[in-house]
Amino acid sequence: MKNRYVLLFIGILFSVIVVAQERKYESNWESLDSRDCPQWFPDAKFGIFIHWGLYSVPGYTNKGTYAEWYWNALLEDPNTSSEKRKERHHAITKFHNSTYGEDFKYSDFREGFSCELFNPEEWADIFKRSGAKYVVLTSKHHDGYCLWPNKEASESYGMAWNSVESGPKRDLVGDLTVAVRNEGLKMGLYYSIWDWFNPLWTKEQQKLMSSGNMAVNFNEKADMAAPVKKKELKEAKQGLSNYVHKVMYPQFKEIVNKYEPSLLFSDGDWWMNDELWETKPLLAWLYNNAPNKDEVVINDRWGKGRGKHGGYYTTEYGSGFEGIDKPWEENRGIGMSFGVNRIENIDDYRTEKELLFMLADLVSRGGNLLLNIGPNPDGTIPVIMQQRLVEIGNWLNVNGEAIYGTRAYKESAQWSEGKRPVFTKHDFHAGFPIFEMTIDPKPGNAYKEAWFTKKGQDLYALTPGWPKDNQLTIRNVELSKEGTVEMLGVAKLLNYTIEGNNIHIDLSNIGINDLPCNHIYTIKISNIK
Repeated sequence: MKNRYVLLFIGILFSVIVVAQERKYESNWESLDSRDCPQWFPDAKFGIFIHWGLYSVPGYTNKGTYAEWYWNALLEDPNTSSEKRKERHHAITKFHNSTYGEDFKYSDFREGFSCELFNPEEWADIFKRSGAKYVVLTSKHHDGYCLWPNKEASESYGMAWNSVESGPKRDLVGDLTVAVRNEGLKMGLYYSIWDWFNPLWTKEQQKLMSSGNMAVNFNEKADMAAPVKKKELKEAKQGLSNYVHKVMYPQFKEIVNKYEPSLLFSDGDWWMNDELWETKPLLAWLYNNAPNKDEVVINDRWGKGRGKHGGYYTTEYGSGFEGIDKPWEENRGIGMSFGVNRIENIDDYRTEKELLFMLADLVSRGGNLLLNIGPNPDGTIPVIMQQRLVEIGNWLNVNGEAIYGTRAYKESAQWSEGKRPVFTKHDFHAGFPIFEMTIDPKPGNAYKEAWFTKKGQDLYALTPGWPKDNQLTIRNVELSKEGTVEMLGVAKLLNYTIEGNNIHIDLSNIGINDLPCNHIYTIKISNIK
């Protein structure tokens, strides 16, 4: 009996020591950034983004812009200095007035957001078949409309402003979360920290707070402003504080406690710094108190200046990063809009081949791809989007070993001789030069002969298209005595010879009927030195 009490005392003492030693994160970036990104995220490599809300009802914008910005564009100042925003405003205003009438309000779209055909199990099955490892749903976009039963949204807007009190009368976040997790996938939530037109914080106050004349925390520079300006600034600060503490903080904590998202994708951050958004205390709360605090991952969108802080960095309709010691993710739609845009046609959607090339290129540089779909307001996923996801999944069924759980090799790709082209974010957004850097280079330019990924002592060479003349040489790789060379999905042995640190691979014994997939073929080189 005495020994039992001794053991019990030791157990209690050990528990107390563990609790005492448990790390507490503070509300500053030095502390927050010291937390390592949970490994499930850099292992996952491929996720599905979902933009779905009231903006899905009109499902319209001029091509090349975001349909989920419908309400903002509708109320845009027609004299804005941005030509792109002017064009969007005029296009959406013309469409809205002719289709719904000038007196039709954005809030009137709630009735059309019916979701009557929404089948979360069917969605989750498609996501599973796509090969994605995580899903990120817009719980609230910049219009403030919530896809879960949130009272702060309805109280601040003075009307039913969530999907349970209006529209489909369903907890869309909850329904999809259960279905996705039942398929073994991670479930994440997008949450906009910015409400465009939340009544607690007027648009005029928002402009004032984000202007260059406003000093952080209203310090001595703000006190030097003209009296009328100081009054406006004070009112704007109070409006922001009301929004942050009466809407943003409660909503954020509610989705964390209620749904335990594996990932939180913040957005709407870009025009004010994190001091004004007060996001650091919120993230300290998350890291210290979330029910799944050891699992949850955050992005880098918590105040003006992305790519500086957070669990992972993001690019949007860009090309990602290279050579950084930080998890990162490129997010984009299959078309040129996140929310469904009904005027996009077949030529506006990326092909299976383009998407696979994009995935391989991003993963070779250590990144993830978060590929967006825009469901219809009735709850169906456009068939062309379903098709693209399933096509990616078919390829991953063969080549997933070279994607999931891999890390960047010392070189992300093997280039041919010639001048290496340089591409910008604009090139990827507008022209998408993924083929120009691989199978269709300009005369005299170098091209990527293979992308590389690495897992342990195994190297994967992913070839964009079939190697010329059935021959592929992998340079500057030393194979150990136990090393082997094979193609994923092909049972036949590959013939190869070694010349110094070069491996010459002969693929001539693989016929067209042996090919295990389309577009990209993976050579696995095991046990490299």
